[in-house]
Amino acid sequence: MLVTETMYHIGLKKSDIENAKYAILPGDPGRVKTIAKFLTNVKKLAVNREYTSYLGEIANEKVLVISTGMGGPSTAICVEELAMLGVQNLIRVGTCGGMQLNVQAGDIIVAQAAIRQEGTSKEYSPIEFPAVADIDITNALIKASQELGYPYHVGVVQCKDSFYGQHSPERMPVKNELLSKWDAWIKSGALASEMETAALYVVSSILKIKSGAVLLTVWNQEREKQGLDNNTNFDVEKEIKVAIKAIEILIKNKN
Repeated sequence: MLVTETMYHIGLKKSDIENAKYAILPGDPGRVKTIAKFLTNVKKLAVNREYTSYLGEIANEKVLVISTGMGGPSTAICVEELAMLGVQNLIRVGTCGGMQLNVQAGDIIVAQAAIRQEGTSKEYSPIEFPAVADIDITNALIKASQELGYPYHVGVVQCKDSFYGQHSPERMPVKNELLSKWDAWIKSGALASEMETAALYVVSSILKIKSGAVLLTVWNQEREKQGLDNNTNFDVEKEIKVAIKAIEILIKNKN
């Protein structure tokens, strides 16, 4: 693919991002402005399709905030075009649904790896190749969660393409496969379910850039099934603060 002056999908060119090497990636375009408020010297860059972007600074380093939209295809496009612009460190900031009974609403998940039950990553690498986060970013996210005092879990998340395939599997023609795999993921120790991390990790691996993910647990359907306390929690500022502090840690370690 030829690299044009302005990236076709995200609507940015190299001069826009001012050599930023770090990017924070929420799925929701509406969350970009909220994240940008935690940066200094902020300016809005572009809005194109699902990609809304701002540029700011953390610890005197340029940091891009850009939405990826929902799911693997739009995430992969964003990662590809950011890599073309020279961004080298990506942190997904998203939400998830808990799967293990000890994962409660409001808990932070640091996704060490992802189950590739989506389709995008399969067009990059055979399914046997794992979707794994960068160790430095993962360690920074863990340390940030500890320093902030947030309840957190580290492990594997399940990544899917169909939101309603998870929440209404009984009405799908492939219900037996969906239910069987869901049970297998839980028994294998998957912490939570979401939609973007597998594509992020596989594409980053192939492009030789670093990525990680911090997720907020908003709900846990397994706790609901067991009649356990299961309030919803949408306090996304917690995961944003973890990502910001993690970047501060990465910058400090680099220096």
